[in-house]
Amino acid sequence: MMPLAAMAEAVLRTGDGREKTALSRRFAAEWQTARDEGARPEIGRADPPLHPSRPAAPELLSPRDVPRRRPGTPEGRIALLHAVAHIELNAVDLHWDVIARFAHVPMPIGFYDDWVKAADEESKHFNLMCDCLEELDSHYGALPAHAGMWRAAEDTAEDFMGRLAVVPMVLEARGLDVTPGMIEVFRKADATSAVAALETIYAEEVAHVAYGSKWFHFLCGRHDEDPKERFHALVRQYFHGPLKPPFNEEKRAEAGIPPDFYWPLTEPV
Repeated sequence: MMPLAAMAEAVLRTGDGREKTALSRRFAAEWQTARDEGARPEIGRADPPLHPSRPAAPELLSPRDVPRRRPGTPEGRIALLHAVAHIELNAVDLHWDVIARFAHVPMPIGFYDDWVKAADEESKHFNLMCDCLEELDSHYGALPAHAGMWRAAEDTAEDFMGRLAVVPMVLEARGLDVTPGMIEVFRKADATSAVAALETIYAEEVAHVAYGSKWFHFLCGRHDEDPKERFHALVRQYFHGPLKPPFNEEKRAEAGIPPDFYWPLTEPV
């Protein structure tokens, strides 16, 4: 079995979305099998690329240049599914990148268990979105996509705590806020496959946010820092602009993020 960091780098260097997620799921299964057998696999070291490999399509555009489509139309629903697929593919890379990029930081084995599980689930989510697109005679890459999705990873490439603060605890937490509305769009359209896929994503993303919160608090304890103050400082440093309500306070609380972590960040500095 390859060291885990080498597995992570291999996923990051695979361009095609379906191939990337197939490799991701295979490595996750190998890790889980070893852990179920009581092994503690080697973490190792890696040399991850600053930008993961990507397929030739979709074309990546500035957020302001991505066409807006009304979600009440069939074209709008395809565009929404495509946007979610793009988010999920980035999430696959973000989870493996944490493992590869910060493999030099000593962490308990449970950290890697959590991150491998999340990467596996994000891979499943990408494939669910691709299946929904193909059911509608489209595919991932058929539309342009948001070029800024990897910006948080670049900004926090040398800051482990910053990565945990901004990616799971801000960006993924935002998914908890907006996914119920997306589910309702597809429910009104009687798009049962999309509703089921998005409900799966919604249920599993709570744990991903919780992993970020748990290990952020762990590192704060290691460094004897106040988690709330550190979180506020890191988000103001790395996240571009204030956080925007409304917030899904129930699911955020379930994931271990109380309101006094995010409400103060709605105000411009």
